[in-house]
Amino acid sequence: MKLSTLSRPYAATAPFVASGGGGEGQQALSRQPAGVHDGATIVSVAGPFEASAEERKMLCLLSDGRLLIAEGQGLNGHVLSYRARLEKMERGYLPQFVDIAAIEQLYRAGGGDPACRHREHTLMQVCAKDLLKQACQQRASDIHIRVKKSSTDIYFRIHNDLVRSGSQTREYGERLLATLYGAMTSVSDSSYKPTERQDASIADRDKLPSALYGVRIATAPTSEGALMVLRLLYNDAGDNLDLRLLGFSGAQAGQVQHLKEQPIGMSIISGPTGSGKSTTLQRVLCGQLQDAQGKLHVITVEDPVEYPIEGAVQTSVTNAGTEEERARLFSAAISNALRLDPDTIMIGEMRDRASAQNALRAAMTGHQVWTTVHANSALAIVDRLLDLGLPLSLVADHTVITGLISQRLVKLLCPHCKLRLVEQPQALPAAALARTRQAVGEAISQVCIAGPGCAHCREQGTVGRTVVAEVILPDERFFQHLRQGDKGAALAHWRGALGGRTLLEHAVQKVADGLVDPRMAEQTVGHLSVAAQGGAEAVHAA
Repeated sequence: MKLSTLSRPYAATAPFVASGGGGEGQQALSRQPAGVHDGATIVSVAGPFEASAEERKMLCLLSDGRLLIAEGQGLNGHVLSYRARLEKMERGYLPQFVDIAAIEQLYRAGGGDPACRHREHTLMQVCAKDLLKQACQQRASDIHIRVKKSSTDIYFRIHNDLVRSGSQTREYGERLLATLYGAMTSVSDSSYKPTERQDASIADRDKLPSALYGVRIATAPTSEGALMVLRLLYNDAGDNLDLRLLGFSGAQAGQVQHLKEQPIGMSIISGPTGSGKSTTLQRVLCGQLQDAQGKLHVITVEDPVEYPIEGAVQTSVTNAGTEEERARLFSAAISNALRLDPDTIMIGEMRDRASAQNALRAAMTGHQVWTTVHANSALAIVDRLLDLGLPLSLVADHTVITGLISQRLVKLLCPHCKLRLVEQPQALPAAALARTRQAVGEAISQVCIAGPGCAHCREQGTVGRTVVAEVILPDERFFQHLRQGDKGAALAHWRGALGGRTLLEHAVQKVADGLVDPRMAEQTVGHLSVAAQGGAEAVHAA
């Protein structure tokens, strides 16, 4: 019998199995029922210590810590790779060499019957739930699972940064993706196809941590394997309806309140994916319903439903086989919503000409409409609507388009470990320091940068993200400039007569207040010096 010992041996000592051909120990091993030997179960069939198909031909990890290895295969590449992974995961084990037939018989007994296959499937669901739970604990907004040629990498997006969470075998990743899509989502075709692009969602609350309301899933094939991205939708988005807690200024929150109180017109929120548009919409509509004491009929058309809106009728467009079919169903759902006697309609996104036309028609026929679109700024929303095929005469009508909002999310500094820039000027490159001084003026003494991290921020230096936004309540003069093709005049009118403030100026204000690191602000809104002309004046006025 050969035996080797790790520097960190498994705590439990287990009886050894003789490796002689046909010995009594081998016969005892062969007779064990359903993957159990001396009370130990096989743990290398599923879960974090799952072995690949090739590895399972040569080894078997038991729950009592023994790693059974086929005789003569100690230096096999698959065996060495699996042992290295156990050591990397700090899983202590005790190697034990046995006949290769015994390993095959163990797996056949423990993995060939339907009950065991069901148990493995259930184990993968447990692993999937644990992954979601870990992401929630770190307040991740997304999970990225990348299946590559020989491994699987898992990342969490935390405060907009991708943070590596761990790695597994390729086989583990493939089974995890298949379990997430096939066993946990609510789609008509639950078969996971690694070579196709697929979308789905997890809405069954029994399959989610309590902190989550739902999960959106998107998959795509890659040159090495497959990618799955899970967007986590949290339950607490509507705990407090005050937009100022999201990061909107008091003036901006007042403007949005004015839009909520208008009986007709379309208000549009723009921003890139992950900029908090859905959260803002949810708080706006929840606040509207609360103010109306349930006397409003609010209908939403979403793809799929993201956040719960208490008191609203939320409808979902799902299970479309193609993008064309999805667009057709989404447009039909908007038309149907107009016939359901709504006071307010929320359209998740204007993604094509048909949905944009139906949204505009809803705003023109006496309904209040809230929706989102992808555009770079509040003013650029008009260009996006024209790009979708809507006529300028209707888009540039202040009785139809009543609100244009653009927002981004910027990391919020931890108040416990942030550092004052004037005490650490070398932390910024000279050019960035000069831009910051020019933008904030005399408020430079209040500017802070990210600290080293502490227990309050989990060593991150930041404690979440805050909104920087711009809100336009257009009037006839504003749209008249746009109809004449003079965007510069429209912008000047908004900033002057309407008291508007750009995304950049809002970001400068947060830098000047010591809430946002100037480097992080520039990553989101660009160089701060662009705001210098009006930025410092706006800071002093605030």
